[in-house]
Amino acid sequence: MKTFLWILYQPYKWIFLFPFMALNSLVFGILAVTLSLFINQKVGSYVGGVIWAKLNTIFTPVRIKVKGKSNVARGQSYVIIANHLSTFDIFALYGWLGIDFKWVMKKEIKKYPGVGFGSQAVGHIFIDRSSSAEAIKSINAAKEKIKNGTSVIFFPEGTRSKTSQLLPFKKGAFRFAFDLDLPILPVTINGTEKVFPTGTWNLFPGKVNVIIHAPIDIHKYGESNMQPLIADAKEIITSARAPVI
Repeated sequence: MKTFLWILYQPYKWIFLFPFMALNSLVFGILAVTLSLFINQKVGSYVGGVIWAKLNTIFTPVRIKVKGKSNVARGQSYVIIANHLSTFDIFALYGWLGIDFKWVMKKEIKKYPGVGFGSQAVGHIFIDRSSSAEAIKSINAAKEKIKNGTSVIFFPEGTRSKTSQLLPFKKGAFRFAFDLDLPILPVTINGTEKVFPTGTWNLFPGKVNVIIHAPIDIHKYGESNMQPLIADAKEIITSARAPVI
């Protein structure tokens, strides 16, 4: 039955959905730039990001459930960390997390039509992963944006995992938390790897669960030795990893 449904879905995906996503990325990128210039970046990010992500999710279609929103305090900024399974993680987090945040993303995304210039306009953080010095410079320049309830989000694995196992966490997000004296907000994503598997064009309808965990107070850990904090954060995210039925 699933094979039959997959075959039926292909004309919709190639004739309508992918062209629709490409077009609305351009349109919402222009909206993000316009609203950021004439109103503010939060409005630009909401219209150009949140509505864009929800629209693409609905038309795929993918059903997303979010648990743990009560763990987010209004007006509090966080360093959000999430596991990374698929390109579709972006839609799930941007559209459904319910937090104003800045992405930390690779500089190559600047070249994507719509998404690139839209992301620049709303203040997302581009880093050059080939140069540690340039990456640190970009993140330091962005720190002024993370205040008054605006958070920053990292995929601490650095890239998408091709298995159900989390990759080793890099230290960047945790250093950022200590530098800005902000709590860590762990988030677990389940199901996006089935909706849009890494390295393929096999986008398919499905279900995704997003779990927002209780914030981690970094003051319980030492900045000079972040390994216990990294280990605990990874364990929290891993503990909620489960197949979506």
